[in-house]
Amino acid sequence: MRDEIKSPVDLSIRTKEFALRVIRLYCSLPKSTQAQILGKQVLRSGTSVGANYREAKRSRSKAEFIAKIGDCLKELDETAYWLELIVESGIITPLKMKSLHQECDELLAILSTISKKTKASAFHTS
Repeated sequence: MRDEIKSPVDLSIRTKEFALRVIRLYCSLPKSTQAQILGKQVLRSGTSVGANYREAKRSRSKAEFIAKIGDCLKELDETAYWLELIVESGIITPLKMKSLHQECDELLAILSTISKKTKASAFHTS
C-alpha cells in the first residue's frame, strides 16, 4: 500500500526535467527560420526556470526568495507564450505539445502557490 503513495518530486528535479524536455523540443524543431526563432525563445525561458529556482532555494532572505520565485513565474509564463505560438503557428501539433504545456501550467500553479504562501507568511511575521 505504501508504494502506491506517490511522493512529490523535488522542484529542483522537476524544473530540471522541464528544462531537458524544452531542450529536446528545441532539437526536434524544423530548421525553418520561424521555428528556430521561436525555439530559441522557448529554450532560453524554459531552461532558466530551474536555474532561478535553485537560486531561490539558496536565497539569504524571504524577500530574495520571493523575488526569485517571481523570476521563475515570469519565465514560466513566457515559456507558455512561446509554446502557444509554436502550436498556433502550425510548427508542432497541439497533441505533441500537450504534455509539455501541461507541465508548464502545473509548475506555474505550484510556484504561484509557493509565492502567495511565502508572501502571506512574510506579511504576518513583519
